[in-house]
Amino acid sequence: MEATNVQVRFFQHLKVQLPPHIAIVDEVADVLGISNDSAYRRIRGEKPIDLEETYKLCSHFKISMDQLLHLQSDALIFQGIVKNNSGNSFEVWLENVLRQFQYVNSFERKHLYYLLKDIPPFFYFQIPELATFKYFFWMKSILHDDAMKGVKFAFDDPRYLKFADASKKVIHYYNLVPTTEIWSIENINNTLRQIDFYLQAGSLKSEDAKIIYDKTEDLVSHLERQAELGVKFIIGQEPTPNAAQYRLFVNELIMGDNSILAELNDTRVTFLNHGVIYFVATRNEQFNTAMFDHLTNLMRKSMMISTVGEKERVTFFNRLRNKIHQRRAQLK
Repeated sequence: MEATNVQVRFFQHLKVQLPPHIAIVDEVADVLGISNDSAYRRIRGEKPIDLEETYKLCSHFKISMDQLLHLQSDALIFQGIVKNNSGNSFEVWLENVLRQFQYVNSFERKHLYYLLKDIPPFFYFQIPELATFKYFFWMKSILHDDAMKGVKFAFDDPRYLKFADASKKVIHYYNLVPTTEIWSIENINNTLRQIDFYLQAGSLKSEDAKIIYDKTEDLVSHLERQAELGVKFIIGQEPTPNAAQYRLFVNELIMGDNSILAELNDTRVTFLNHGVIYFVATRNEQFNTAMFDHLTNLMRKSMMISTVGEKERVTFFNRLRNKIHQRRAQLK
């Protein structure tokens, strides 16, 4: 009886990993190469699954048997991608980000909690000039793409055109997800440092840097407008009647780490940042509960500036703009 209960719980655990539109019986039948009737018998615990079938299902759903069976272990199971050595590593990263947001949007109830140390990369995608500069930075200085050796920045470089369609889809799907973000005044610093670095290295012209500064200020003003209205929408457009909620907190004591907690129906997933642009994810219930409690505690000690706190909101975004103005004033 106990073995049957474990098997039933096992399939219940698998079910919550799936988007609502995918039936657990179809997925199990496909993974194991069996009929739907045989899959149903296993799901209901009428037919035991063997070790090989368990292995196939765990591998496909990327779950830990330690976690499932509540074995005493300090190990945490994460999944994700790392840099590959192909010439299209940024394209692979971008497509993976798109798939993740499409997956998140497949759930009826969804919410993202984002503890930031940078402006989210997806925000840049809605402004072509900023997107192009970020493509250049990620490919040249993070992914060390061999094709970027000796390349100087140019807005009209054709190599970035192939990223435009996926980038637009990413920001579209990101904007559909209700989001809570925790910022600090330092979030803009990395982008400003990147501009400075390429200017000093001779890879960026002063006139192009000015455009990037101007567009960064445009983005900041758009984020201020989102915070004022409390909803997400594309820059230059007006929010739709059913626009996703946007909550913005400011915490001046804690520097974020770009970690994300996603609530998807009745389950949670934590995404931890590594390698600047990559993420690994875990569904470990204990870890995600601790992460949620941590973020909740941070929000209690932060100032909410979306929809409320007009004075604080204006002050915060003016400080961001002042940082941009100071850097731009140094251009010759």
